[in-house]
Amino acid sequence: MAERQSNEKVKFPLRLKIVLLVLVAIIPLLGIAVYLITALDNYRSAYENIVSNMTVANNYNLDFKEELDEGIYKLAVGYTSFDSIQDDGSLEDPYALIGELRADFTDLMAITTDRQSRVWLESLLRNLDTLEERIDDVRANVEQGGRYDENMEMLDNNVYILTELIQDDIQYYIYYQTRSIGSLTAQLNEQAYDFIRLCIGLIAGVVLLAVIVSSLILKSITHPLERLCRVTERIARGEFTVRARIDTRDEIRALSDSVDDMAEKLRIMISQIKEDERKMRRAELRLLQEQINPHFLYNTLDTVVWLIEGNELDKAVNIVVSLSEFFRLVLSRGQEFITIREEEMHIRSYLEIQQVRYSDILKFDISIEPELYRYRILKLTLQPLVENSLYHGIKYKRAEGRIEVIGKRDGNLIRFLVRDNGVGMEEAELLKLREEIRKPCKETEKGFGLANVNERIRMNFGSQYGMQIDSVRHQGTCVSITIPMECMKHSGEAG
Repeated sequence: MAERQSNEKVKFPLRLKIVLLVLVAIIPLLGIAVYLITALDNYRSAYENIVSNMTVANNYNLDFKEELDEGIYKLAVGYTSFDSIQDDGSLEDPYALIGELRADFTDLMAITTDRQSRVWLESLLRNLDTLEERIDDVRANVEQGGRYDENMEMLDNNVYILTELIQDDIQYYIYYQTRSIGSLTAQLNEQAYDFIRLCIGLIAGVVLLAVIVSSLILKSITHPLERLCRVTERIARGEFTVRARIDTRDEIRALSDSVDDMAEKLRIMISQIKEDERKMRRAELRLLQEQINPHFLYNTLDTVVWLIEGNELDKAVNIVVSLSEFFRLVLSRGQEFITIREEEMHIRSYLEIQQVRYSDILKFDISIEPELYRYRILKLTLQPLVENSLYHGIKYKRAEGRIEVIGKRDGNLIRFLVRDNGVGMEEAELLKLREEIRKPCKETEKGFGLANVNERIRMNFGSQYGMQIDSVRHQGTCVSITIPMECMKHSGEAG
């Protein structure tokens, strides 16, 4: 039933809208891109051919005449012979040079399309044939011997003139190939202008169509989504009564209805959970705090009785006064926060009472910077730590022990150290205790007093604050507490 209703709501799926928008934008642009790529590839191919041809021609234009003239002259004057010239690294064989030139320019003739360039290639190849014949004549004279003057005349009137003509042919070929680049560029420019005019008209039409279609499609998508985002942000802030009520005919409407249903269920659920959690947490934490006091009270009263029976009335009076101060600070008119000064008085009263019972093993020192007295701290933060040092550290040492309580400022933080020189812990036991204090105190198997302190600090100040425990077997334990530096809001908080 629910699926059928959902299908009835979704008549224009978002997928269809998006596909339509993409097609309107992409298809015309794809056609333009294909045309442009084809035109550029044709121009690139033609340009690379011309550049390649000019590169080959330039290689000979630079040094062909000079190398051939030098080689044929030294052959004519008898400096070297036609048979041994290849072994002379400083000279080039005229026949080899002509052969290389003829082969390369024959290849150029096959790929050159420009008419003027082909004319000069044909002239160059004819001159090469004539040059080769004249070199044959020089070779014949050299082999016959004694024709130096005739050879010099042939060089001046034939060979040198022919190499000059060949060099001119090469230069004219390069010139007309350069003009071909200009012609190609002009042709490309003309095509580019036609293409630009075509593109302007096509793009104008595409842009107009795309703007109209995309604005309609995007409006039908973004406006509901923006409204839904605003609603979900308000729901995230805890406004569970807000509703989206989007009336489109796509998946956004189905999502909107789901968000509205979720908000209503969350409103009911969160309200119930908050109420239950509030009652449970307060009852749990108050119970855990109360568990700190009974045994201590029983033992203290037993000590008072013992002192009275032993006729040590002054000590008994001091304990009763300390006990009265202790419980006055514990109660604190129901306030959860007290000043650090009051917390110091609290632990001092506690340690003074315990020192009477354990006078042979307990020494203590409290050193809290006076500038910290006016800042606030959770009630019963340090007392469980001191109690833990006494009962799990000093008491099992069976010798005189010492507890130190240190409070100091660290920037905008306050750090407390409760340190003893008791029995300490093995590494495995320390790791287990560290793991325990990170749990909610109701889930701890041991050390629930420390877990209670750590959990209350994190609940009231934030997860970045809390407790750290370090211990070494037979050397002692140090518990550090870190809280933010916050003044009491008003005098009533102190109790």
